[in-house]
Amino acid sequence: MQEDYQPKKSWWDRNWKWFVPTGCLSIIVLFVLFVGGIFFGVTSLMKESDAYKDAMAKAKINKEVIAQLGTPIEGDGMVSGKIQVNDHSGNCNIQIPIKGPKGTGIIFVTGTKRVKWKYSEMVVYIEKTDDEIDLLMK
Repeated sequence: MQEDYQPKKSWWDRNWKWFVPTGCLSIIVLFVLFVGGIFFGVTSLMKESDAYKDAMAKAKINKEVIAQLGTPIEGDGMVSGKIQVNDHSGNCNIQIPIKGPKGTGIIFVTGTKRVKWKYSEMVVYIEKTDDEIDLLMK
């Protein structure tokens, strides 16, 4: 009686059913982490900008904003828009979501930099009341 000889299967033949989905999932996870890293980096850079810091500082001490949103006033999510700075010059057009105990709002900031920032717009839009508070008014 002769035994049927079957050649030993290769590693790929034995393992492809789990390796292919795992490999595809790994590629997808790495892509998501890469995009998330870029997104987090850009958002962090915007929050470190002078335009963001100036707008938040003005909103936190403005009596009208405090009356509408309460204290403390803090960032409420993702900063959007564009900031471009080259050494001593640049421009910005950003939207900063903010919140306080009484409500939420958005700071709209537009400005140019020639050594120092000069803002043409810095307005807080209060979502609950549709009010706009100009932070540049003296």
